[in-house]
Amino acid sequence: MPNKYVYKLIFMQVFSYNSQTAEYALDMPAGRPAKQPRTSFGERIALARDQIGLTQQQLAEKIGTIQRVISSWEREPVALRADHLSALADALGVSTDFLLGRQNAKQRGGPIGKVRQVFERVSKLPRHQQNKVAEFVEAFVNQQTNGQKQAA
Repeated sequence: MPNKYVYKLIFMQVFSYNSQTAEYALDMPAGRPAKQPRTSFGERIALARDQIGLTQQQLAEKIGTIQRVISSWEREPVALRADHLSALADALGVSTDFLLGRQNAKQRGGPIGKVRQVFERVSKLPRHQQNKVAEFVEAFVNQQTNGQKQAA
């Protein structure tokens, strides 16, 4: 039978634990801290990746490379081949112009809608909370869509 220290260790790992020497939390980022800051190109990759909820590993798998390459693209000045840039933009759901830091000529003017404002705030929440919001919204939209189909 495990002793009380094993239970305490498990408890600390499952639930947030704060002390003067350490802080454990479920929403802590994975991996070790970066040694160098992101480039502006890397910032745009990370922003787009975070907005769709992908890790570097998941993004790497989508475009057929390894996580270390994605990390390099986010941290070091790089010159990507056109096919890599295109695959990256497609996987992230953004334009190559966005990744290159160009202003989109087709940007809409005017005020941002209320739903977009809410989702921009949601995108700043921890990933597990974003997933809960997404599940709720998807269920609600599906319910509304199914109700409209039945009424027609």
